[in-house]
Amino acid sequence: MLVRFVAVALIGLGMVELSLAWITSSTRHTPMRVADFVLPAILLVAGVAALIKAHVLAEWVANKLDE
Repeated sequence: MLVRFVAVALIGLGMVELSLAWITSSTRHTPMRVADFVLPAILLVAGVAALIKAHVLAEWVANKLDE
């Protein structure tokens, strides 16, 4: 459950960062820089990957905590 929460939080943070960068660039009438697009995209991809592999990640974390 915690792994899914973290995955959804990463997706949400990526969406907020991407939308804020887009709103800022459209308000200032400047093109979006590559860094403004790539960094939130990494958060989105990491969140989606964590959400897809949530069960495996939860088992891995549980095994690491048991050791």
